[in-house]
Amino acid sequence: MSGENPKVLLVDDDKDLLQLIAMRLSAAGYDVNAVESGEAALASLAVARPQTVITDLRMQGMDGMALFDAIHRDSPSLPVVILTAHGTIPEAVSATRRGVFSFLTKPFEPKVLLDTVAEAMRLSSPPAGERESWSAEIITRSSAMEDLLAQARRVAASDASVCIFGQSGTGKELLARAIHKAGSRRDAAFIAVNCGAIPEGLLESELFGHKKGSFTGAVADRRGLFQAATGGTLFLDEVGDMPLSLQVKLLRALEERKIRPVGSHESHDIDVRVISATHRKLEERITTGEFREDLYYRLNVVKLYIPSLAERREDIPLIGNHALTKLAERYRRGRLQFSPEAMEVLVSAPWPGNVRQLLNVVEQAVALAATEVIPESLVRQALDVADTALTPLDEARKAFERDYLVRILKITGGNVTKAARLAGRNRTEFYRLLERHSLEPGMFKGSHKEKATA
Repeated sequence: MSGENPKVLLVDDDKDLLQLIAMRLSAAGYDVNAVESGEAALASLAVARPQTVITDLRMQGMDGMALFDAIHRDSPSLPVVILTAHGTIPEAVSATRRGVFSFLTKPFEPKVLLDTVAEAMRLSSPPAGERESWSAEIITRSSAMEDLLAQARRVAASDASVCIFGQSGTGKELLARAIHKAGSRRDAAFIAVNCGAIPEGLLESELFGHKKGSFTGAVADRRGLFQAATGGTLFLDEVGDMPLSLQVKLLRALEERKIRPVGSHESHDIDVRVISATHRKLEERITTGEFREDLYYRLNVVKLYIPSLAERREDIPLIGNHALTKLAERYRRGRLQFSPEAMEVLVSAPWPGNVRQLLNVVEQAVALAATEVIPESLVRQALDVADTALTPLDEARKAFERDYLVRILKITGGNVTKAARLAGRNRTEFYRLLERHSLEPGMFKGSHKEKATA
């Protein structure tokens, strides 16, 4: 973000070398988080996403390649640089084929390391101040969302077709707008159309335009959205609901880069980037014959998945409080805030409607609130639920225990007393759990900055 130094996660079990490399990187202007094990690195990554990871290859416990594999399961676009004193050509070739950004053999020249890190940063980090300009409408401190935005920015530099997958209400159009703003077409139009909300007979005219008299009601020539979006981006929302007959015409338009208005014998060239989105599983619709496989591959050059709100609960307080601020301005209310009990209900709710539902619930609670503090009862009423609670920690599967702890600490800002209460554990037990997962409460205190809006 603007005003912040780019972040590097440094991992090495040699304390002296760890300190030396950290000093060199810090002197070069990087914000370095230095840890001594792969396990500690994963804990740190769960808290906040760096722009580059530098790890030793040979370490006790989890080695560098195992750490790389774990990182790329969740953050495939995060550059990883591997250092080793035991480097061999076969190891380097194998590592780079698997997606490691670079493989440096110790001892290495400081300039080589700094040049490598600078190149990794160039690929993974937006220039200072750019983040706010292109993704200002998306609020998050979720590592999964940060990685998604890194992928989105990277694909924005090309003209490749993008298909965004995710549940209804997760913000697929917001992500599409962000990609448009980050690309070279940002100064041209961004036009969105919901393919499932327009009748089949009108959708073709909406997309491709029509000639006067081509059908009842066509009283004049009309440009379609493909022509209106010339030089810019056309966003096809809920493309999985498009009728088969129209899928054929859309595929032809994308392949030939030409469209023919309804009732016309003339074709028109188009210069449009297409971003599509759907909440449906298109592979299943292909199997049932409801969606064309060739159109799927034309639209799905790059596939992006937006996590559900339940998968990014640490964002609920951010989004909820931001919505309160905006609603206070709109309704000319004072400084609105949630009671602690109301926030607990929000954080633990199932959210089948995702961010859209969260914003609706907040607005309904504000509209009914008689005081500046939003009580738990109004949130429950807006959610239409009788009771909600965080999953007891005893029932959480061991593989997800660390993520559970991270989310609670993010929600409470590193306050162990509140976090232990939410988890249903006393402070001693909770500290024992944190130690097991190499988590420090201080990692969560004031380490997160809100992005501008949702």
